[in-house]
Amino acid sequence: MDGMGQFFAMGGYAFYVWPAFAIVLVVMALLWFASVRGWRKSEQTLAALRRNRRQRESDEA
Repeated sequence: MDGMGQFFAMGGYAFYVWPAFAIVLVVMALLWFASVRGWRKSEQTLAALRRNRRQRESDEA
């Protein structure tokens, strides 16, 4: 069990390592959520553009 305690203590640098790890984890999660949100918005925009194009083509024919 002492080995795990030493691991989590990070040789005395745990005060710096774990908050940095947490910040990186939060930033990565936010980037992932923003990417998925942007992707969904792009998909909706593309679907709307395709609908408009089909409608224009059917109106012209």
